[in-house]
Amino acid sequence: MPHATAAPSSSGPRPRWWTELPLIAVVYGLYSLGRLLVHENVPAAVENGLAILRLEKALHLNAEHPLNRLLTAHPTLGIPADFAYASLHYLVTPAVLIWIFRRRSATYRAARTWLMTSTLLGLIGFTLMPTCPPRLLDAHHGFVDTMAQYSAYGWWGTGASAPRGLSGMTNQYAAMPSLHVGWAVWCGVLLWRHGRHPLVRAAGVAYPLITVFVVMGTANHYFLDAVAGAAVMAVGALLTRPFMRLSDRLTDRVRAVSGRMPVSRAPAESTIVSDGCKTSAGERIPGRRTASADSSDASARSAADAGNDAPAAAR
Repeated sequence: MPHATAAPSSSGPRPRWWTELPLIAVVYGLYSLGRLLVHENVPAAVENGLAILRLEKALHLNAEHPLNRLLTAHPTLGIPADFAYASLHYLVTPAVLIWIFRRRSATYRAARTWLMTSTLLGLIGFTLMPTCPPRLLDAHHGFVDTMAQYSAYGWWGTGASAPRGLSGMTNQYAAMPSLHVGWAVWCGVLLWRHGRHPLVRAAGVAYPLITVFVVMGTANHYFLDAVAGAAVMAVGALLTRPFMRLSDRLTDRVRAVSGRMPVSRAPAESTIVSDGCKTSAGERIPGRRTASADSSDASARSAADAGNDAPAAAR
């Protein structure tokens, strides 16, 4: 994954925030809209969630139950975990993106492309495999929704991490893959790779691990959801360079086509008075003689007539 953010050999002009901000807003808006419009097939989502749970038990990877019981029994852990789940996802990721933009501009484009590509891959996962999170399974499966349990302490309601009363504005069955974990991995790689202070690099390691603990303990994701989130980021990292080359080729082609298109311009008035017509000696405008030209021509005609009269007188 780190190769996705390596500085390109030709970094090009520095990105401008007034072009980057609308681009990121549009992509995130399309992602959010697509996530919301994905049909919530509840029976299929529940079956997929139970299938993941059975697989984890068979592989002895079922860490969700003990972590969920820990946060349920200890509010001093559960409440901060709920706040982390409801907020860090939307705060840390933009902060890291801005940090890369300002301090590591040579690698910004690759980092942004990696994040966007992986996010769109996650949307494909939500579409192909709707998954019921542990907290929405029937109570006899042993999970407690800590977001609902501690909702009085935060701005969220009983439906996911959405603000109270707005749970209908989110797809609660978009659990596979976990982009909470995926985005945390993205942040961690960038902080580790480009951070210079040891604390920054330590945060790059700690943040993804804390996110995995939070999403599992709050019963919002299975462990395999977290694994899938990291896998999506790995695939996105592999696709980053090809996507950037494709984008460059398309941009060059558009510029070439626009350069060959004739430019329609209003005909400019000629600055030549004659507009292509030739003038004879003494003429400034075709067909119009000056006074000096007329007098010169009259003198020439008089001299010619005098010359003709002289031989006649001699005869």
